Amino acid sequence: MDRIYFDHAATTPVSKNVLEKMLPYFTENFGNSHSQHSFGRNAVKGVDFARSQVAKALNCLPNEIYFTGSGTEADNWAIKGSAWARQSRGKHIITSQIEHPAVLNSCKWLEKQGFEVTYLPVDGEGFVKLDELEKALRKDTILVSIMFANNEVGAIQPVRKIAEIVKKNSNALFHVDAVQAVGAVKVDVKEIGCDMLTVSAHKFYGPKGIGALFIRNGLKIDKLIIGGGQERAMRGGTSNTPAIVGMGQAIEDAVNNLESYSEHCKKLRDTFISRVESEVPYVKLNGPRENRLPNNANFSFEFIEGESILYRLDLAGIAVSSGSACSSGSLEPSHVLLAMGVDVVMGHGSIRFSFGKDNTMEQVDYAVDKIKEVVSTLRQMSPLFNLKEGDVSNV
Repeated sequence: MDRIYFDHAATTPVSKNVLEKMLPYFTENFGNSHSQHSFGRNAVKGVDFARSQVAKALNCLPNEIYFTGSGTEADNWAIKGSAWARQSRGKHIITSQIEHPAVLNSCKWLEKQGFEVTYLPVDGEGFVKLDELEKALRKDTILVSIMFANNEVGAIQPVRKIAEIVKKNSNALFHVDAVQAVGAVKVDVKEIGCDMLTVSAHKFYGPKGIGALFIRNGLKIDKLIIGGGQERAMRGGTSNTPAIVGMGQAIEDAVNNLESYSEHCKKLRDTFISRVESEVPYVKLNGPRENRLPNNANFSFEFIEGESILYRLDLAGIAVSSGSACSSGSLEPSHVLLAMGVDVVMGHGSIRFSFGKDNTMEQVDYAVDKIKEVVSTLRQMSPLFNLKEGDVSNV
């Protein structure tokens, strides 16, 4: 069997349709979109159309969409820009313990600048504790940032309810990191009631190196990238026209195919989870069974290291992740799993599987068979497993 890619939460391939839309902007329409001649005008047409595509997908106005170099940049801008702009009103920020590092590390950086941050706890399935949010809100709270869906365990947060709590109990802004959600579930900024929302193209079959930040009209935040007058003088830097065009097409395709894509991934996910739980002993599904991203499955395999599983599966032609791709190489267990109360040892044995539009049930079955082989081999080398099995055999 050909190599199998089960790491779509880390990134997705650029679709053929998206690539075809991008190619002319590398060659024929290569102009700087801010140039006043015909080459620039041809380029800006592509940028403007892409902006309208992103706006339509998120149910907002085109002038509420600002293109960035990544989802990470958009998160940084939303958090730092709103904190700087509103610091005269207060310096208290609320986020959760399971956010992406782009959010968590931005908040930690702001703490060094004199801001105070409350990191909300989550329950055992990875959902933010809403009663803790309500208690944490204060008169000087200026920003709440909660992700739409967790990138590691797939928990879909009740963002609309969170927005209602924030608006009812404070004057704080509400930012949503929707990087993992767009393309997997419906994302509508009006339904959510958020002030800002982050998107990244490479999570839904668009190119890498391009993201966007929705900023509600009438909201003023400070700039993060200082330069020329690009993005309506809010974000400096020459527009990455091919990537912007690609993002626009990718998000339009994602919305148009959302129902079929979601159903396809859900079938793969549910079959995968069912087989692993019934055929591999000593495993734990991390995250919820309901309100979970349709393409996400995260398991902890007791007695063995996740990295060892990852490497052996890679040798078998199966690509998976031992956590967030942005944290790969770290020897620390997932901060998400630890916040959920998962034991440190079990956390070290976690693997994330994330499915995509081109995956098949045949690949799922092949992967489960290989997982059984790999886990069995590694456990035979594990003194902890042998001790456990010895205890069981003596009962």
